[in-house]
Amino acid sequence: MSKLAKYPSYKESGVEWLGEIPEHWETLSNKNIFKIKQKLVGKKSSEYDLLSLTIKGIIKRDMENPQGKFPAEFNTYQEVKQGDFIFCLFDVEETPRTVGLSQFDGMITGAYTVMTAKDIDKSYLYYFYLNLDSSKRFKPLYRGLRNTIPKDSFFSFKTFIPPKQEQTKIASYLDEKTSQIDNAIGQKERLIELLKERRQIVINEVVTGKLRVNNEELKMKDSGVEWIGEIPKHWEVVRSKRLFRERKDKARKGDRQLTASQKYGVIYQDEFMRLEGRKVTQVVHNYEILKRAEKNDFLISMRSFQGGIEYCRDTGSISSAYVALIPIKHVVSEYFKYLFKSQKYITALSSTSNLVRDGQALRFDNFSLVDLLIIPENEQKEIAEYLDNQTTKIDKAIELQQSYIERLKEYKATLIDSVVTGKVKVAS
Repeated sequence: MSKLAKYPSYKESGVEWLGEIPEHWETLSNKNIFKIKQKLVGKKSSEYDLLSLTIKGIIKRDMENPQGKFPAEFNTYQEVKQGDFIFCLFDVEETPRTVGLSQFDGMITGAYTVMTAKDIDKSYLYYFYLNLDSSKRFKPLYRGLRNTIPKDSFFSFKTFIPPKQEQTKIASYLDEKTSQIDNAIGQKERLIELLKERRQIVINEVVTGKLRVNNEELKMKDSGVEWIGEIPKHWEVVRSKRLFRERKDKARKGDRQLTASQKYGVIYQDEFMRLEGRKVTQVVHNYEILKRAEKNDFLISMRSFQGGIEYCRDTGSISSAYVALIPIKHVVSEYFKYLFKSQKYITALSSTSNLVRDGQALRFDNFSLVDLLIIPENEQKEIAEYLDNQTTKIDKAIELQQSYIERLKEYKATLIDSVVTGKVKVAS
């Protein structure tokens, strides 16, 4: 952006957060720009594609393989045409995106406001409102407990309008630059996925003995267990009950409450809330409903079949919905920490979930159905140390790519803001 010039002269916009705008730009109330459509699809809803407003813009929903619940009928949904604007004017504080410019014909729920725009470049207008949305500039318009933007407030809101030719040049410039940034982000996201795949492959191969940490050549044998496959000849397969039992201790007074998640593992609940920036349900009375978990235990949660069993690094109290596993013998917890997070084990555990009714967690009986390995403890320690080293390298590489992505996103937001508010000039 340092190569972009400023406009020759500016004037006060009359808006505190914006400051000055180019002198030749106009300010127009939205009532002179937007018009509400409100055309229902009625009985012809089957002829329309279903659309949604998402953080990535307007998308078509897959009605053959729905993610989430659909209504029984769509008669009250609104018609959307390509080039229409869709605004979310309710619960805007919690909504990931409040504006979209549709590239499709289709229909959308009546909760949104569908509008057409008058003689203004639609792409420019979209970038202008995308910038306002991303920087939370709609906050002064919020009303009530649900942070709704009343339509009269929206239509009184001022939009800053360059001449039509300049609008088009601004939009074209941002189309080109944001596309380049998005491509760079996409490349880094794909690299992160490859790194995650590499991490999982290393874990899968090492915990089952197919990749030796010391390059030692060993004779292999069939384990007799599908998810494990071949193993070193001196390893054994046993029922998981021989290695772990269920902890049924009640929580003790003063125990800090723990939360298990795929993102953080098992951490204290107050730390989880701090990291996530949100509250979770806590037990403040009737502590007798809580159970105890100790360091080196493993926790089975409702979604263990999706992300594996979580390793407990601390002692505390847990929800009765969790199952705590106590290592008995032949167990080095640091090794099983990786085995329980290997994709092959997760798949094997998930195969027991057909025994679980909707809304119920996996229980100890499910865990007991998946056989485990007996490995010499010195080898378990070697494997854990090796995987600590390898996964740390991969995790650092992932963090580096994620930091690049954040910087690219920040640059994109700054670029859009600078251009659509006239801080820099892109048109000749």
